[in-house]
Amino acid sequence: MATRPMTEAAFFVLTALAGGPCHGYGVVNEVKELSRGRVHLRVGTLYGVLDRLVTDGLVELDREEVQQGRLRRYYRLTSSGGRALAEEADRQAANARAAAERLGVWRPAAGGAA
Repeated sequence: MATRPMTEAAFFVLTALAGGPCHGYGVVNEVKELSRGRVHLRVGTLYGVLDRLVTDGLVELDREEVQQGRLRRYYRLTSSGGRALAEEADRQAANARAAAERLGVWRPAAGGAA
């Protein structure tokens, strides 16, 4: 597993690739859909994230294809990437449960003032 904290972009890139190998533009679209439009990856950001994930052994090159005269690189999740994604999903779920429990006892003041 990566030793650095997982960024939101990395989390969604790994999540996108959990569905199967995908090329860069496909990953950008998957991330947008998975995040319900909250995360918009620019190409430079995407390839920076992918390079780091490849270096960390969480993602690997699946294949390269030429389509319409352009090279498309397809990436896939590794076993380590799947484990890292599962651990991060569990961590985020635990954090959400803790917040929900606290919010269950927190009541805003009348009129919405803090």
